[in-house]
Amino acid sequence: MNLETSKNLGGIGAILLFIGVIPFLQYLWVIGIVGIILVLVALHGLAKFYSDSNIFNNAIYGIIAGVVGAIVAAAVAIFSVLTQMVPFLQTIYPDWNGTDWTALQGMTPDTSNLDPADLFPLLAGILLVFVVIWIFAIISAFFVRRSLKTLSVRSGVGLFGTAGLLLLIGAVLVVIFGLGLFIMWIAALILAIAFFTLKRPEPETTQTTYTPPPTSV
Repeated sequence: MNLETSKNLGGIGAILLFIGVIPFLQYLWVIGIVGIILVLVALHGLAKFYSDSNIFNNAIYGIIAGVVGAIVAAAVAIFSVLTQMVPFLQTIYPDWNGTDWTALQGMTPDTSNLDPADLFPLLAGILLVFVVIWIFAIISAFFVRRSLKTLSVRSGVGLFGTAGLLLLIGAVLVVIFGLGLFIMWIAALILAIAFFTLKRPEPETTQTTYTPPPTSV
């Protein structure tokens, strides 16, 4: 894959990421996944072009960390949140058998027996899920930043390093929902600009020093 192809794939992928990060819009996460794939393909091509495997490897480590985080968060949600949710709902719906979720639609909640302390285990489980997602998001962003920082040095395009730094800051601040996502959104836009400003390195020119011929006496 040549530089021009990697440049275009990366730029398009980053634009799709920019669109996919927008919250509250359905199905845009699919566009974001396509964007991630295109950016990875571009980084693979650029790693070969600049003969530096760290550009692609660190990006892959970041993606793996994100996938592992999603799996761990899902497992925590199943074994912590859902196990606490069933007894909590049975407190509100005493006639519910705890298995038929569709039956809840026709039932009237009864909060007379609800103790605020019953919420604590459920809230603790939800908080644990968010903590797991947050930690793995930071780990993922850390490796992606290393990839983009290396690419910034190799290509001479400083915007790659800026995008990686903003992505890491956004991951750290993701607990502040609006601020963290906004910074990651801006990082995706800067990444797209960085890809599209890539240029082929100028060939090095060798300079020769002129030595005058010896003068005859």
